Amino acid sequence: MLDFRTETFLTVCQTMNFTAAAKQLNITQPAVSQHIHFLEEQYNTSLFIYRNKQLFLTQSGEILRKHLLTMKNDEQNIKKELKSNFTGIETLSIGVTMTIGEYAIVDKLANFLIQHPEINVHLHYGNTLQLLKLLDNGLISMAIVEGNYPKENYSRKKYSTEDYIAVCAASHIFMTDHPHTISDLVCERLLVREEGSGTRNILEQSLISRGFRISDFIHYTEVENMHTIIGLLKKDCGISFLYKIAVENELKSGILKEISLDDFKMQHDFDFIWEKNSIYTDKYLSICEELMCL
Repeated sequence: MLDFRTETFLTVCQTMNFTAAAKQLNITQPAVSQHIHFLEEQYNTSLFIYRNKQLFLTQSGEILRKHLLTMKNDEQNIKKELKSNFTGIETLSIGVTMTIGEYAIVDKLANFLIQHPEINVHLHYGNTLQLLKLLDNGLISMAIVEGNYPKENYSRKKYSTEDYIAVCAASHIFMTDHPHTISDLVCERLLVREEGSGTRNILEQSLISRGFRISDFIHYTEVENMHTIIGLLKKDCGISFLYKIAVENELKSGILKEISLDDFKMQHDFDFIWEKNSIYTDKYLSICEELMCL
């Protein structure tokens, strides 16, 4: 069981304010300072530093934060494991992005459930940024993400590599005849996911590497749901950049078409991720490999 002072430390890391941490923990501000001072003496290092009256973690503090957060989340999973040992039912919480959850994992997850009736699965949907927060806070055990993320902070295993393409309605008439490059498309209406979405993040980084930004498109519509974007594409309301797996059926049926561009050809990995150095790494890796083989 983790020491109560580690809970104080993690709360300060979350709030970056001793007074706010004290209020959240229902203790006094001097008690918070005392707990942090104890840890600094125990580890013989400074954990926080003030710069311009603002609190920051030191490099040592960041290292301790990562390890203690992993230990805290592992402790929660130990409690779940002990409970499942008593009931015979195990609970597994997995986070998925909208694209992965709706188009890339359903069949494999169905087979996994059939083969493991002893496991209750909680499937959490969110964009990549939301899933990272859930994972960091121990609210999910694993996630499958599609966007860019700090790979050095997580253990990971590649789930698949997917084509990322430009798409429009098969009947779409372009503002520029026969577009060949991204610059030929900036006069089109761009249908794009919300900020924090992995699909949008990939697009933003890809555009920047080619000297463009989403704001370069004269018109754009921001949508928080992939089904809605696909529906708008079918109604010829604009163009979009997304994973090919999300529109495979529409491409095969001829409702949508890929926009072939000379300066935009890319693929991106879908990754399983979980907390780095978790004591459950072998278990999570086994689940990843089983899902990939189903």
